Amino acid sequence: MNLHLIDWIIVLSMIGIMLWGVLYTKKLMRSVSDFLTAGRTAGRYLISMSFGMAQLGAITIVGMLEVNYISGFALRWWEFTNGLVILIITVSGWVVYRFRQTRAMTMAQFFEMRYSKNFRVFAGILAFVSGIINFGLFPIVGARFFIYFIGLPNTYNFLGIEVSTFATVVLVLLSISLFFVFSGGQISVIVADFIQGLFVNTVFVVIAIYFVIIIDWQTIFEAVSSAPKDASLINPFKTSNIEDFNFWYFFIGMIGIFYGKLSWQGPQGSYTSARTPHEAKMAEVLGNFRNIPQWSLFLYFIPVVAYTVMHHGDFSWIVNSIQPILNGVEEETVRVQLTVPLVLTKLLPVGLIGSFAAIMIAAFISTHDTYMHSWASIFIQDVLLPFTKRKLDHKTHIRYLKFSILGVAIFLFLFSMFFNQTQYIFLFFAITGSIFVGGSGAVIIGGLYWKKGTTAGAWSAMLTGAVLSIGGLIINESIPNFPINGQMFWGIAMAASSLVYVFVSLASGKKDFNLDKLLHRGKHQIEDDLQVVNKEPLKGWKVFGMGKEFTTGDKVIYIAAYAWTFLWTIAFIVGTIYNLTNDVSDNIWIRFWEIFVYINIAVSIVIVIWFAIGGTIDAKEMFRRLNVLKRDYNDDGVLQNSIDHSDD
Repeated sequence: MNLHLIDWIIVLSMIGIMLWGVLYTKKLMRSVSDFLTAGRTAGRYLISMSFGMAQLGAITIVGMLEVNYISGFALRWWEFTNGLVILIITVSGWVVYRFRQTRAMTMAQFFEMRYSKNFRVFAGILAFVSGIINFGLFPIVGARFFIYFIGLPNTYNFLGIEVSTFATVVLVLLSISLFFVFSGGQISVIVADFIQGLFVNTVFVVIAIYFVIIIDWQTIFEAVSSAPKDASLINPFKTSNIEDFNFWYFFIGMIGIFYGKLSWQGPQGSYTSARTPHEAKMAEVLGNFRNIPQWSLFLYFIPVVAYTVMHHGDFSWIVNSIQPILNGVEEETVRVQLTVPLVLTKLLPVGLIGSFAAIMIAAFISTHDTYMHSWASIFIQDVLLPFTKRKLDHKTHIRYLKFSILGVAIFLFLFSMFFNQTQYIFLFFAITGSIFVGGSGAVIIGGLYWKKGTTAGAWSAMLTGAVLSIGGLIINESIPNFPINGQMFWGIAMAASSLVYVFVSLASGKKDFNLDKLLHRGKHQIEDDLQVVNKEPLKGWKVFGMGKEFTTGDKVIYIAAYAWTFLWTIAFIVGTIYNLTNDVSDNIWIRFWEIFVYINIAVSIVIVIWFAIGGTIDAKEMFRRLNVLKRDYNDDGVLQNSIDHSDD
């Protein structure tokens, strides 16, 4: 077994702290709105951290380590342009602000408000099916990681019966996640995710600093230089032979960031829990900083360290110790997933190896409690309840939600026992997720921003995206090495669905839709949702997306987000031009990435402290609001009658 007693103490302490936070919130959950949206009382730091941890599950960490072991730093270069796209989306409040204005508790509820009840049910079914199939891979990858990382046997004897370790690990981890979400619904999910997020970011920074100390950059350079000529891990202009995770993977992903905003319903509770639309918008902007310790530092640097170990003679003893384990794994995709974790078991000292195990458990729980809450809520709110003839009291309603969560957990366990993974994690995500996301992006954007969008257009777009994605899933599972992978099918689904939505809407539209009523604007404004700080904001600030709701602190956050993104955008532009006109050596590239890592370590330390303070203040304020909040038990996400917004 790879974990020392000290490591187990760290792991159990982390679980204990999360458990304390969850139990504290149990008494605060008193209504359906509390269970689904935390009573709409969460501040920006809590929302940002909760959403970030929902994105950063154990499977995501393993998936990113897998991708970046193959592509190294090179892919990060092209993602610098993503930073500019993400900044534009976040500072503008793209989709997030308007969706919060609707006060919908699920995306499909918004679809009923904007289109029709039948479309809500169809979209709910599609989101649910797409989501739980996509979700099915999560416990498989997570449990497999823990077995190999901890060094557990494949089976163990219990009362004379040979029991599967894999099944046991899946059952234990799902049970912990189930308890968390049962305790206080979305309130518990947000608090647990915040605690986990602080711990994860802290350990990520510490591990990165540790590897900077013990492995010098010259050793890294010598190892990555062994990569094939056109599959460089450090020079982004020499990556033409990297399969799957190449420029097109990145390009489609960049389009998806814009097109698919809020389309993926896994963390849908975070979409609806903000105190106001402005807080939701600020949470998005804070995401530009929250992700730095995770996505800019740890998940790129650590795979390169692992690659160094596997390809440099100084670490042959490690290779010799883990290669037999990898050789015993039949699926190539699984071998790649396990490479970085197994390297870490040999490199990390006592304490840090336990901290990393605790990170993975926290990441597993954060994603599973969030996603079980989301998919179960969607099934009840958008598939089952639209057909009920009588309104449920809030206790019965919450009981239905809990039964649904239990059902999702049972499905996950059974799926884990029988599914055989053949694709890379993120390619599986792309194609299963696009069953809903492929068409929903057009439907969401059109519904929030285009008054000419119609129900017929929504049906057509959603069906187009689903058919193309399901076809892609079948083809990729049936034909090995098919040239159009999951990411490409997602791109095709996005393009086709958008065109279909526009053309069908124009052909079927009779009168414009009243967006002001849907978004509670003008005479329909809800007072608590708009907190005016400056009635007439300075024009100079307005140009940068800072309106009448912005405090001085909000402006500082925006300026910092602009400065950070522009720094790397300028580096990208200058570097690209220079590389296209000059022959840049790999020595220069490795020095660039060295500086990049050092800058991100320094910034990450500041971010960890900053978010700890901001999140703690937000948590206290959320608890205060929930203690004094007057519950509206009719605010349960169920529309008793279809709402027509087409008139004034």
